[in-house]
This record gives sequence, C-alpha cells and structure tokens, in this order.
Amino acid sequence: MPLRPEMTMVDLELDDLKREFLAEADEKVRELQAKLDGEQTPEALQRLTYLAHQLKGSGGSYGFQRISTDAAELESAVESLSAEGTRPGIDDRIQQHVFNLRAEVDKRMREFAVAASS
Repeated sequence: MPLRPEMTMVDLELDDLKREFLAEADEKVRELQAKLDGEQTPEALQRLTYLAHQLKGSGGSYGFQRISTDAAELESAVESLSAEGTRPGIDDRIQQHVFNLRAEVDKRMREFAVAASS
C-alpha cells in the first residue's frame, strides 16, 4: 500500500489493526449465522452471546459504533431468549441484528479495500 502523505505511521498501524478486526468480525458473523441455522441448544445460545459480546467490545474500541450497537442488541436479545425461551418477535430481532452486522462488516471491509487501492 503506498504511503499517503497525510497519513502518519500511527494512522497506518491503526488501519492495519482495524482491517484485522474486520477480518475477525467477518469470521464471527459467519459463525453467528451458522449457529442460528442450527439447533438452539443452551451451548449454541451461550456461544451466540459470547460472540456478540466480543463484537460489542471490540467494535466500539476500534470506532465501529454501528457494529458495537448491533452486537449489544444481539447479545441482549440472545440473553432474553436464553432466560425466557421463545417469545414472539425475538427470533426475528436476532436475525435482523445478525443481518445488520453482516452488512456493516461488509461495508467497512469494502471501504478499507477502496482506501488501500487509492
């Protein structure tokens, strides 16, 4: 990647960390989707909560507020499902948050790909 004069070494290093986060977030969202397609066992729900919690914290740390917000809402919805069982609309909310995460991670990855090729 050619150095852009307005970017410092710290900016470049932070961009590299953000790209790494997005690659890991992509893997986590894929796992979230796979878990949702499978049986909703207590272990699967616990894993969904864990993945959402990780995305929530890391997303906010790297400045991806939309990822953090959707992950927090996903975490809350899955915890409700675990505690209360199925109730109207909760599965749709969970699916929507995972869809939102997929869209945001894809969008951010495209933005970094375009910036890298500039």
